[in-house]
Amino acid sequence: MTALLRYQTSLLLRSQRWLPPVVLYAAALGIGVQGGQPVLDSLGWAAAVLLPVAAWLVRICVASEPPAARGCVSAARGPGRAHLAAVLAALAVAVVLGAVATVVVTMISDPVGTGHGTRVPPLPAAGAGLLAALVCALLGTAVGALTAWPVLRSPGRAVPALLLAALLALVAAGSPARAAVGDLVAGSRSGAVPLPLLPLAGAAVIAVAATAAACALSSRRSSA
Repeated sequence: MTALLRYQTSLLLRSQRWLPPVVLYAAALGIGVQGGQPVLDSLGWAAAVLLPVAAWLVRICVASEPPAARGCVSAARGPGRAHLAAVLAALAVAVVLGAVATVVVTMISDPVGTGHGTRVPPLPAAGAGLLAALVCALLGTAVGALTAWPVLRSPGRAVPALLLAALLALVAAGSPARAAVGDLVAGSRSGAVPLPLLPLAGAAVIAVAATAAACALSSRRSSA
């Protein structure tokens, strides 16, 4: 699996197809995060906009190989393992993006709550922001896994489905991403730094289930 992960990550980085989602993420941060804003509010925005970026990265990774190359890798390691490596490579890139954004946002934001009346400790805030980013990266990975090949093979259906699913993952009641971002916003109002462990557990379960389903389907369709 380590060799497959290296292969998929190298394939993604050398293709430069990662540039559009990364540029989109940087632009969204530039629009929504300004120096001197309350740190938890800014971290909530940074985590939220990571979700569609993670979904986009998954779509790029699972479709980056030519059919012949995909067939060779699948024959050598199994289609399920090959697909899993592609999804994990996208997740790893999304997590790195989220971690870098968390550090930058924490550094430029004001360590205070909403209204600038309550001080918020920067290091715990950064930890909470990193957990929220991980929640959104995991849920975005689930969205990407369920809206790309082999689940949806037509781009005309897959792209709108990805956008709609990403939006629902952010706003639907009970969504781990909504809970994690909401905890940061509520913490900014109260001055208490949240610890979104329950949303993290929920996002992990959803991501594992979605990825497992996509990998199982890739095995069946590759052998068909």
